Amino acid sequence: MTETAEIGRDPEVFEAFYREHIERIQRFVARRVDDPYLAADLTADVFLAAIDAASGYRVNLGTPIGWLYGIARNVVSAEKRRQARELRANQRISGRRLLTADDVIRLEERIDAEASARALLQAMSELPDGERAALELVALDGLPPEDAARVLGIRLPTLRVRLHRARGRLRSQSLHLVPTHPEMTP
Repeated sequence: MTETAEIGRDPEVFEAFYREHIERIQRFVARRVDDPYLAADLTADVFLAAIDAASGYRVNLGTPIGWLYGIARNVVSAEKRRQARELRANQRISGRRLLTADDVIRLEERIDAEASARALLQAMSELPDGERAALELVALDGLPPEDAARVLGIRLPTLRVRLHRARGRLRSQSLHLVPTHPEMTP
């Protein structure tokens, strides 16, 4: 059994896992939302979901951060669907009481630091879903293509085709904001 699989049972293992991955998950979330309270809630939800899913983690399906990005992607997507159905004002207001002024400042700084990535994500919103998801995971979140393919549940050659198409579409729109990853080229 891997250490990652133990995060749901061993508080010390969870704490080490959390400390190792919190920064990357906060950046992932901050690129996708612009409200510090919602960012804090979604980051917490990612780690709660990881605790619940830990017993099913398998090393042969990818790295712990790849697995965690898959969970984060699902958590953020679920939140966006919920926002489309109803206003979540009461929940966001109650979540604000849990944050200190320093927490809010730190999250606002993180959100500001990710502003250009949010602008790129906005430009990418016109890409087909599969191409956009592949580009986000590899170019923005820095996952190796193998892990990104696992997160998306597709084969590596399919991921590479999606990356190539997405980059081509963005280039044709004169958007040269796309960071490249050494393994992105097919």
